[in-house]
Amino acid sequence: MGHNKANIDPLGLMARPDVPAMKPESYGISEAQMNTQIKQEDIQVQSVTLGFLSSDKPVMTVREVIEALERIYCGTVGVEYMHIQSRTKCNWIRERIENKNSYKLNNEEKLVTYDRLAWATLFEQYLGKKFQDKRFGCDGGEAVIPGLKFLIDESAEHGVQDMVFGMAHRGRLNVLANVLRKPLEGIFHEFSWGTMTIDDIASGDVKYHLGTSYDRPTRQGKMVHLSLVGNPSHLETVNPVVEGKVAAKQFYKNDTTNSSVMPVLIHGDASFAGQGVVYETVTMSQLPKFKTGGTVHVIINNQIGFTTDPVDSRPTQYCTEVMKSVGAPIFHVNGDDAEAVSWVFKLAAEWRQKWHDDVVIDIVCYRRYGHNEVDQPKYTQPLLYSKIEKHPTTLDIFGHQLVQEGLLTNERIKEISKTVFARFDQAFADVKDYKPKFSDWLSSKWEGFKGPAQLARIRNTGIPKSTFDAVAKAIVDIPDGFTLHPNLKRTIEQKKIALERGEPLDWATGEALAFGSLLVEGFHVRLSGQDVERGTFSHRHAVLHDQKTGEKFCPLNSMAEKKNVFSISNTFLSEYAALGFETGFSLETPNALVMWEAQFGDFVNGAQIMLDQYISSGEQKWLRQSGITILLPHGYEGMGPEHSSARMERFLQMCDQDLDTVPNMDISVRNQIQRTNWQIVNCTTPANYFHVLRRQIHREFRKPLVIFTPKSLLRHPLAKSPQVAFDDSGDDTRFIRLFYEVDKDMAPDNKIRRVIFCTGKVYYDLYEERVKRGIKDIPILRIEQLAPFPFDHVMRELTRYPNAEVIWCQEEPKNMGAWTFIYFNFKTTFKHINDTRQLKYVGRPPSASPATGSSKHHQKEVEKLLSEALPPSS
Repeated sequence: MGHNKANIDPLGLMARPDVPAMKPESYGISEAQMNTQIKQEDIQVQSVTLGFLSSDKPVMTVREVIEALERIYCGTVGVEYMHIQSRTKCNWIRERIENKNSYKLNNEEKLVTYDRLAWATLFEQYLGKKFQDKRFGCDGGEAVIPGLKFLIDESAEHGVQDMVFGMAHRGRLNVLANVLRKPLEGIFHEFSWGTMTIDDIASGDVKYHLGTSYDRPTRQGKMVHLSLVGNPSHLETVNPVVEGKVAAKQFYKNDTTNSSVMPVLIHGDASFAGQGVVYETVTMSQLPKFKTGGTVHVIINNQIGFTTDPVDSRPTQYCTEVMKSVGAPIFHVNGDDAEAVSWVFKLAAEWRQKWHDDVVIDIVCYRRYGHNEVDQPKYTQPLLYSKIEKHPTTLDIFGHQLVQEGLLTNERIKEISKTVFARFDQAFADVKDYKPKFSDWLSSKWEGFKGPAQLARIRNTGIPKSTFDAVAKAIVDIPDGFTLHPNLKRTIEQKKIALERGEPLDWATGEALAFGSLLVEGFHVRLSGQDVERGTFSHRHAVLHDQKTGEKFCPLNSMAEKKNVFSISNTFLSEYAALGFETGFSLETPNALVMWEAQFGDFVNGAQIMLDQYISSGEQKWLRQSGITILLPHGYEGMGPEHSSARMERFLQMCDQDLDTVPNMDISVRNQIQRTNWQIVNCTTPANYFHVLRRQIHREFRKPLVIFTPKSLLRHPLAKSPQVAFDDSGDDTRFIRLFYEVDKDMAPDNKIRRVIFCTGKVYYDLYEERVKRGIKDIPILRIEQLAPFPFDHVMRELTRYPNAEVIWCQEEPKNMGAWTFIYFNFKTTFKHINDTRQLKYVGRPPSASPATGSSKHHQKEVEKLLSEALPPSS
């Protein structure tokens, strides 16, 4: 309970609770008894850690015991750890804090701390003088910089080789300059000339965001690779991305103990208490398939959120309560005690490497200026900022302490400041000649991959028969003695017969062939999401369960031919953090098919921030490619407004394709996908799904891929693909962007009265209805790749049917689905080929809700749609 009394607020304004249990009189101890002696030998109890009582002083008075406890628990560090369920872990902490050297550095470490604090403090001051602009400095919390450096040093001594950082904007420049050692010239250049953009890149190689990756030597001579992940202003969004990136590093290093790679997340107090993704990420990090071996959480606690006081932003005394749910120790430390801050960071590194659990460092400090440097904080916090204006810097406080201790002189302090400012001046002078060296931030895993300005080859994605046979055998070959559910046993037997007889294959088989073939080729395949092991619609069955023993079996991981691992994991009930984790995983290497699947596509809006800030725009903002693949079950089958639509319109709206321009579509120069931000597809056959998955890997660049996947089509008898569609025997076995009319018995092209373009499941509804009505003069064309738009194929089909009325038919309401996106693309296409026709709409009318909740009403809507799309001949 000592943390309640601890001196952790440098401003002395924090309201502290009155805790009767901390008063001697609560235990019947009077002033007269304060000098009563306590002998160490009288309290020897087996398996109990004596802590401070195990010192070299075998006899202590009650007063001395209380004073010792107050120094340990009520000084400038307040420790919360008794919520931890493990006595062993609690005793481990007690052994380290209940001794005379706790919170103290040796003389050398004190001088190192001062030097690091000087660079941090003077950096902010220099930026403030040179650039009258927003910088979101860490003025008032500068002690975090030497703390982070000690974290790196100590972690390296305990085996860490790689550290991944995530943080928001406050203090970010300081961390970049003084922790990750981004060139000062680069930072000053960005203030003067702005940041780099994709168009500024001379080379097409994929780069890390400038300044976010560095091999840093430690004081002890070790080397640690540091990286800082790009982060938007949406606070805490970076958390799951960092965890995913760390998981990827651990996977590729074969770090099964999670010892060599460490995640470090730097938070703000208001966002840590307020943003739900914090809890999602913390919870996920404790799950077996997503555990990264413990995260060091650092909170720069300004005791304010923009203009909101803590009393209005959380109901608890501290912003760290969420961490008690996972048994993490919490160290609240006064940000003006630079020595204690550095010591706590060292202890946190030791904890993480010992227990591979989370740990929290809550640096209670203040924000010297407003939310940014041009903001006026006295509008809302006049008393707080009147006190801050008079408060000395942490550097001055610590410098005075070291002078008093005889470790520094005032002359030496001036020399250090002079040296630091001289370096800043030199860097500022060199800005005009500064040229970024992209090789400094290039990951070797991404070498050879091309940027938007470079032409990449189009590759076939069919597979050899030997690979087909190997994967086909694996997915139906069940170990002897493994007891399958009767229904599943029958399904696998039917699949085996279909494979042996050369019959067309269903969706799940096509997917398994894509996954398995990539494994054979040496690529890692990873799929996560709610219920993905079985599949929401009980179609995938990638992990089988013995009905008698509960034992699990993954057929794809049993292939003798595979050269990599198939990782498939059910996630907890989260979209935001789960998708963020896989996004981070995809950023680490291009040589993996990384997928996340929504239980229903409708639920993806729970991860909208991740889609907006990272996946759709990350490359343009941070020069970082990602091949993340998102699977979204979508389709109207009368299942109601929350189980029908993955909101296709939102994904298409976020495409950066120019709807008014037809790019050069010649195959020899076409780089349409490379120049767009992501790909949106709506596959209608297992083979096309197979090819688009393999296309993600077999190309020389990476782009996010959003696939609207089927539900009823998973078992539709027409939605099957011949086995020849998967092999490499043809000259053009690859993803098909637009399917032409499949019926060979249609009317002559010039006799076609109407041509229907559509996408997704509605095609099969239209096809079956057309067969039923015997119509031969209305071809139905399927657009499989919605974005970027397949102008070349659409132009060819419009030219092929010059006399036909052109229809777009969709099952979504008019204000949803692809209609708006398609309309403008067709308008541009018509203009490009000098065609005066216009695209007409057939489908549901505009609606606030995506779908009806009545199955009968749904069926009436389908009948009306089909009648309008397929009218009889006049």
